[in-house]
Amino acid sequence: MYFVPYMNQYKYPYYVNFLMYNYGRQPVFWAFPDEIEHANRFESIRSSDGNGSILLADYGTKPFAVNINEATKQNNTYRTALWTGTHLQVTLMSLNVGEDIGVEMHPDVDQFLRIEQGQGIVQMGTSKEIVHFERNVYDDSAIMIPAGTWHNLINTGNIPLKLYSIYAPPNHSFGTVHVTKGDALSAESG
Repeated sequence: MYFVPYMNQYKYPYYVNFLMYNYGRQPVFWAFPDEIEHANRFESIRSSDGNGSILLADYGTKPFAVNINEATKQNNTYRTALWTGTHLQVTLMSLNVGEDIGVEMHPDVDQFLRIEQGQGIVQMGTSKEIVHFERNVYDDSAIMIPAGTWHNLINTGNIPLKLYSIYAPPNHSFGTVHVTKGDALSAESG
């Protein structure tokens, strides 16, 4: 006696052996006749000291493209505005070991945070005292903070927590640079 498997046990569309396409990183072919012309178009965002680092400055309201992962990891200030437009702003942040943003709330600003290095805890709630949302976050975590939500982010790791923040609409003035958390607190109180 032979066993004949039930061939229709998988409903359409189920394919056992089908061709998989490589959707990974594809080669890039520039429309420029040579790579030098391409390199010169972007040299303004690189520092002039020859080490290839990105010049961290506020490039808003001009069109801008950057390797955000590289720029975020390069940033060593508490907060640096990278691009400030009319309707949104991108800032880079670095929290030292044990440091936090501090419990804050933006009544009319939605906020997006993306962790590029390190680990921490994000807390959110309806008031300073009521925190009903708490999650561990780490490299590649994305955090969405609705306007009017109290929140805090604490570095619980042993290296600086590197992240970028997108505010909509902008929350800081054009060109903001706060080297330390103390600088940010004095600027906000003054």
